Amino acid sequence: MNKKEQDLKEEMIQVGRRLYAAGLSVAKSGNLSCAFASGEILITATGTFLGDLKEEDIVRVNLESGKCLDAKAPSTELPLHLLCHRNFPDKTVIHCHPPLINGYFAVENSLKTLTFETKLFLGDVPVIRQDTPMVSNPQEVVAALQRNNLVALKNHGVVAIGDKFTDALNLVEALEEAVKTAAVARLFNKDSYDALESALKENLTDNQPGYQMFSKEHIQAIVELVNKDAFIAQKGKELDLTVELAIKMDGSDNAYKFNFKEGRIAELGLDAHAPFVISAPPAVWEQVFLGKLDSFVAVTQGKMHLKGELGKLSKWYVPFTRLFALFKQVKIEPRSG
Repeated sequence: MNKKEQDLKEEMIQVGRRLYAAGLSVAKSGNLSCAFASGEILITATGTFLGDLKEEDIVRVNLESGKCLDAKAPSTELPLHLLCHRNFPDKTVIHCHPPLINGYFAVENSLKTLTFETKLFLGDVPVIRQDTPMVSNPQEVVAALQRNNLVALKNHGVVAIGDKFTDALNLVEALEEAVKTAAVARLFNKDSYDALESALKENLTDNQPGYQMFSKEHIQAIVELVNKDAFIAQKGKELDLTVELAIKMDGSDNAYKFNFKEGRIAELGLDAHAPFVISAPPAVWEQVFLGKLDSFVAVTQGKMHLKGELGKLSKWYVPFTRLFALFKQVKIEPRSG
């Protein structure tokens, strides 16, 4: 066994122990995997205890064929892990059955967001109906992971991905804490809990024209909408929202710079020379403009990249949250391919 394999197995052993210690995985439930050598993954074997993993409980599998390269059989959730790694190279995958999360989503269809931390790091957690003991339709899970690194499987558990196991584990722990907070809030005051709204809900105007994403006309329409918005104008003055923020689409020269002055976009530039630059691939931007992905969550989960310190932008969290909510008010034409 080479050092890389030994280090990865030791990391998986530690993650399994942490999941067990936190009560997020009990008995023989849950499975872990990560990218290994070229064209191979490491995955926990079937029938193993995550809280007491041994090196021999972690096996190598060929990513293309799905064939196990070691003596023990891989987890029965291998199809889910294979599809995740084929769509998200170099990611780690955690699948487990946290009890509070399972209890919450057994009776709820969406996460009620009660704290800023939940909104910033988890956002709108996709919830997928599950009808069998195994993940019978992993394609739905992968589609949901395109917009959030964490997915809840109704009556089953969660799937989380991350650059490192700790990134994925942090999401699972944060969701368990969020549903615990929601449960406690409901105990304190059921009527107030039921009346809470977790996010701005906006609907697209059907008679709006559709724009090519990231075209000048598309961005100009956003600017006009922002500058007409009374809420951004009010909060922009209160918080002195005066900053240059650029957005850029990876793999192209398309970039725009918003020059904010007290909440109003005073000037629109055609470059990415700004103290803060948000960049992402076209598929991610499409999810943002369709309102399926929260920009702050996308940054904290690594789907979008921020040049500049997130902490400095956070003082304008309220008006920027409204700004990103307005993105989806401008229709875009579906991307070809």
